[in-house]
Amino acid sequence: MSTLRAQHDVLLLDLDGTVYQGKDPIDGAVDALKLGTEKQYFVTNNASRSPSNVAEHLRDLGFDTSEEYVVTSAQVAARMLAERVPAGSSVVVVGTDALVDEITLVGLTPVRTSDGEAKAVVQGHNVATDWGILAEAAFAIRAGAVWVATNTDATLPTERGLAPGNGSMVAAVRTATGVEPLVAGKPASPIMQDAIRLSGAERPLVVGDRLDTDIAGGNETGIPSLLVLTGVSSAVDAVRAVPSDRPTHIGFDLDILNRPAADSAVGVKDGWSASHAGGVLTISFDGSTTCSTLDGLLTAASVAWENSDWTTIEVSGSGTEELAALLKA
Repeated sequence: MSTLRAQHDVLLLDLDGTVYQGKDPIDGAVDALKLGTEKQYFVTNNASRSPSNVAEHLRDLGFDTSEEYVVTSAQVAARMLAERVPAGSSVVVVGTDALVDEITLVGLTPVRTSDGEAKAVVQGHNVATDWGILAEAAFAIRAGAVWVATNTDATLPTERGLAPGNGSMVAAVRTATGVEPLVAGKPASPIMQDAIRLSGAERPLVVGDRLDTDIAGGNETGIPSLLVLTGVSSAVDAVRAVPSDRPTHIGFDLDILNRPAADSAVGVKDGWSASHAGGVLTISFDGSTTCSTLDGLLTAASVAWENSDWTTIEVSGSGTEELAALLKA
């Protein structure tokens, strides 16, 4: 039986929470990714670093890659603007110098103030973003400038927890202008479409840790996905996922790629069953096979998605304590 990765010619991998956490690789991630022959592209909503810097960071952590295998939302946002405004047009950049560089590379002119001549605004994450640059963006957008946001992630994972992300800053400009931006990054489809085009993928698989960006981005683009529970989204989040955020596969970490595809496919597994009544979804294990927490989770997700009239989950059967703890939230 072929492994999950063997069924795909390109893996479209998220970064933070999927292959690394802050300054450290996710446990086992480097070794897990070494075992395949498919192309591996790293697709990130983070527009604050250049592809070369991202690739260097990955190599420092032990991953075998180069900048040609990195796709950032900054690159995609620049491409989107180049298709919408004349060459050489001024673009107000809310973001880091890496975003400035991407705007320059597509033949546009990055600026930091709006003088009434700016044809576009591009907005990406920058810890130094302040009221002044947000005001410049608002002036330009109100004057008719095309507005592209690299992503609308409300939060950004850090070693101390979730901090305000680019989407929180985008929300401020949206409130000030009453305008909705075009969006380059996940869950919008442009970044996935660019990654597929650049990689030449015919059978891609999206791999990520976040339901509302990585997995939703795969669904928006019409390609299968794997949720790994090493980052933002939890097991109970997966079970409660709305239709747009539901993954094709779920695994506890990236090593699931090296197991048969059926092992991670959402569905009712041998030895497991489910029932629901009075708002309670009950997941049961009958002991006829070796108890697998992942099998229980895949069963729970499958049944939960087919039934909307439940509010709590109960787990029964010998050896199911780990699953019960995962689904307790």
